[in-house]
Amino acid sequence: MRNLLLGLLFMALALNPALSQQTSQPVPKTPVKGFHLDLRIQVMTMPALKELAQKLQKQGINTLIMEWEATYPFEKHLMIPNRYAYSRSEVTSFIKYCNSLSINVIPLQQSFGHVEYILRNPRYTALREDQKDFSQVCPVESALNKALFTELFTDLVSTHSSPYFHIGGDETYLLGHCHKCQAKVAKEGKSKLFVDHIKMLCDIVTSLGKRPVLWADIALKHPEALSLLPKETILVDWNYGWALNRFGDPKKLVETGFEIWGAPALRSGPDNYFVTQWEKHFKNIRDFIPMTKQLGYQGLVMTSWSTSGLYSPVFESGSDIVDLYAIRHVYPLSGFNMLLAAYGESIKTTQPLDIQQFIQTYTGNTYGFTKDQGTKFWQALITAPYEVKQGQVASPKPMTIQTLMDSTRLAAKTLHALTPSKNKDEFEQYRLMTDIRLEYLTYQLIESEVNDERFRTAQIPATLSRLKTLMADSEKISSRFTSLNKAYYHPAELDQETYWRTIKPRLLYERLAKTKSLTPTDFPQNNGK
Repeated sequence: MRNLLLGLLFMALALNPALSQQTSQPVPKTPVKGFHLDLRIQVMTMPALKELAQKLQKQGINTLIMEWEATYPFEKHLMIPNRYAYSRSEVTSFIKYCNSLSINVIPLQQSFGHVEYILRNPRYTALREDQKDFSQVCPVESALNKALFTELFTDLVSTHSSPYFHIGGDETYLLGHCHKCQAKVAKEGKSKLFVDHIKMLCDIVTSLGKRPVLWADIALKHPEALSLLPKETILVDWNYGWALNRFGDPKKLVETGFEIWGAPALRSGPDNYFVTQWEKHFKNIRDFIPMTKQLGYQGLVMTSWSTSGLYSPVFESGSDIVDLYAIRHVYPLSGFNMLLAAYGESIKTTQPLDIQQFIQTYTGNTYGFTKDQGTKFWQALITAPYEVKQGQVASPKPMTIQTLMDSTRLAAKTLHALTPSKNKDEFEQYRLMTDIRLEYLTYQLIESEVNDERFRTAQIPATLSRLKTLMADSEKISSRFTSLNKAYYHPAELDQETYWRTIKPRLLYERLAKTKSLTPTDFPQNNGK
């Protein structure tokens, strides 16, 4: 009888590989010290992913949440993976490699909002909350949702041995939008609309032998409905530097009895290629991580968003799209080793991060800087981190674009004058970020001038000359960008990032020059090569 039972067990595992994965890795006894990787854009090469895993291990990180998005090679849904999708052998090899470093890899499958990359395909039309905005599934379509996400979750579980499974669940901006959802809200309330869908997803996860994990922003707004979720559910309270009660009272979240993790960020809004708010991220680490411990949170996850999570569609007709453009591309993760180290330092202690002391220690150990050089570096890094919105500088006090550009030029001069004795490529990322910012501000100044009511036809030739100079300088910057990041990202990905980063000066030049040909012979290609 014993041999018969063993034979049946082995047969079941052979027929259902997901089942063998479910029980292969027990729930860790140590607190989660995690890192979240977002692969919406800037898809890393496999060697770069493994290098990142090594960095995480050195910082004491034991968990990696992989938001594969369209890079995961789903077997039954072949239109979800994009051109940069990994092979199944690459995925399983990477997870095995991480496990060898004692890093638990948790899959994150968005399954409510942020599903544009799924719903863009006509196959999933019936699941859309809105036929123009493809960001969210309609939670009332429970049977269709259950069928889709059961297949996606099962596929991911077959390759991931983690005891956890992240279902997303954040930023459901269209909650209660369509007429079917409005009817349910009128009858049962918006919180019930939200939690019924989340409960269905959590039930799929638990049926696969995993613990469901979800972002807590919407849950914080509807804590009264959380009692319907499985008790093993884990909620992740993300806070990127704002008031603790932005989404709701975190103490009430703790009182629900669910396990809670906290999540700061090393890249978040308004970060993009043209501005990085270094000081905000350091303060987020300093302030929020100790607060999670005071609140009794049982884990931490550092997020690293490559983009806003919002998309701008290009429509071919009233109903069909050509493509989706990710809004707000952020400088690649390759430039943020220092913030990763600050996070690693913070999870080793109960004390708040001493930012100034950390900067001195990090720049001394990593670049060979003196205390004075470390101070100059930090001041250059945090100089005037303001956006330009519709021609106006978004600063606490009135500031012109020219003044902002002058401050940035001084910061760039400081960074170029500093000479690191080691890790020169890493330091070059800071110089490049600042030079890209100068490129951006130069364009913003030109754009503000041509939009002035006093701008006249006679000024166009001089403006075109400035734009050509800017584009020539931009070509050099793009070449540096490609050289620094070619080991991290695919060539086509680097070309695409460069194209969108540099497109506005090109378009303005074409408009003012009334260019009829596709590409003038003296027009910089600006593809980073």
